[in-house]
Amino acid sequence: MRLATALFFALLLVGRAAEIPAARWEGTAQIPGRDLQLVVDLAKDSTGAWIGSIIIPSLGLKGAPLTELVVKGAETSFTIKDALGGPQVGPAKLKARLLPNGKLSGEFLQAGNSAPFVLEKSGPAQVELPKSSTAVGPDFVGEWKGEYEMGGYPRQVTLKLANKPGGPAVPDFVIVGKKVNNVPVDLLLESGGFLSLESKVFGITFEGRLQKEAGEIRGSLTQGPYEASLVLHRTP
Repeated sequence: MRLATALFFALLLVGRAAEIPAARWEGTAQIPGRDLQLVVDLAKDSTGAWIGSIIIPSLGLKGAPLTELVVKGAETSFTIKDALGGPQVGPAKLKARLLPNGKLSGEFLQAGNSAPFVLEKSGPAQVELPKSSTAVGPDFVGEWKGEYEMGGYPRQVTLKLANKPGGPAVPDFVIVGKKVNNVPVDLLLESGGFLSLESKVFGITFEGRLQKEAGEIRGSLTQGPYEASLVLHRTP
């Protein structure tokens, strides 16, 4: 009887040791030509459900939410949607297994390609929860125009801002270069005269500060590894 009880608790401890803990995991994926740094945060919310986010510094990815996240014992899988090339490339999927040495080892899969990765626990989880768009102050409401140059080509920008009654701002963001691009905005935040907007599909981020007297929003636009100054002028 004592032997059976000891074996039961031993198996229980082994099972617990094989479970992936909530934590921050850091490491690299070995893609051809370079190593891709990955920072993955995994945690449980107040209901016990798994949540997570990922940081890929070289791709400008900061706290992108993990979708289709499944953690089952020593195995986990999750998807990164609309963050690594948009619908043209398709979502990236990561699958990993907890090894006896405490590391997460798996495959980074996207567009038919795969790259091995290994992650190590580096500290407590710091999951970045999805943000919600806000309304904009009355000084931002209206139409703004500007231009910038990227990759040797000029681009014209039109940004129209209006607030939903009792809700967030509704942006109309158009960039005209070689063709007209209606840019979907996933997140728009305004606070204290500082405006930021993000389009995951295009990989575009704009951050600017209102210069009320000049009727301008002065800032910069980034797209992937590229950055350009952008000044938006209020149109009559």
